[in-house]
Amino acid sequence: MMGRIACANVLSDLYAMGVTECDNVLMLLSVSQRMSEEERDKVMPLIIRGFRDAAEDGGTSVTGGQTVLNPWVIVGGVATAVCQPSEFLMPDSAVPGDVLVLTKPLGTHVAVSAHHWLDNPERWNKIKLVVTREEVELAYQEAVCSMATLNRTAAGLMRAFGAHAATDVSGFGLLGHARALAAQQRHDVAFVIHNLPVIARMAAVSKALPGPRPLLQGTSPETSGGLLICLPREQAARFCAELKGGGEGHQAWIIGIVEKGARGARVIEKPRLIEVPPRGAPPPPPQNLHGCLVHVDVDVD
Repeated sequence: MMGRIACANVLSDLYAMGVTECDNVLMLLSVSQRMSEEERDKVMPLIIRGFRDAAEDGGTSVTGGQTVLNPWVIVGGVATAVCQPSEFLMPDSAVPGDVLVLTKPLGTHVAVSAHHWLDNPERWNKIKLVVTREEVELAYQEAVCSMATLNRTAAGLMRAFGAHAATDVSGFGLLGHARALAAQQRHDVAFVIHNLPVIARMAAVSKALPGPRPLLQGTSPETSGGLLICLPREQAARFCAELKGGGEGHQAWIIGIVEKGARGARVIEKPRLIEVPPRGAPPPPPQNLHGCLVHVDVDVD
């Protein structure tokens, strides 16, 4: 699974530009010096297989790469494609009135950390009053499933629905990548984020921990996160419906607006948290999500 997630993350750099056909993938693999020979022989082929499987799911293949020794196991890569100008999306054309759409839930970092804490009594005691072990296990499985999911379908749809700009969300968190995208725009715009779709119960875990709450501020790092897309207001709801009904069951959320501004991004002081249940779990009770989107007048259900 580590290899599959790494490949999904690598391919997202192309998908963020609307490129769905990858010509070549290289894999970069670091083998831990701390592993025994037996551990290497068992673990590394699984990572390689996961990476290759994800590449095949993306319609491409691994053609080479590099392997080195290192204290830690690290896997990454490079994805490339040769395209005509009409085959990719320049991430610089957002206009006031667009809406912001996110194609994967936030909270992967918190979910994985909470899962580690199940075996750490000191850490577990800090969150056990707000979350059960079963909820942590479900959140972890949802995080793994989300991280391993390719953004390929969303990439194709965003071009079909006339997206004006996009980026993938990863190590700098939602807000960090939103700011980087806003800074590239040709027009004087700003991104305002009203909604934070979060893996179920992970917002509660974040609130229970002392100190800053990066997940609730949009600054928590993500691994192989979704695409953050600037779409015309009239196309956003259709994009979300098409993505969810595309056979893979991907959910997407309208999380904010593009307004006139100084090429920055912010999360409002009290964003609405949308609890995203694990796949296969019963849906949460119906909620009215329209109130926080009155500025854009779009149906997000």
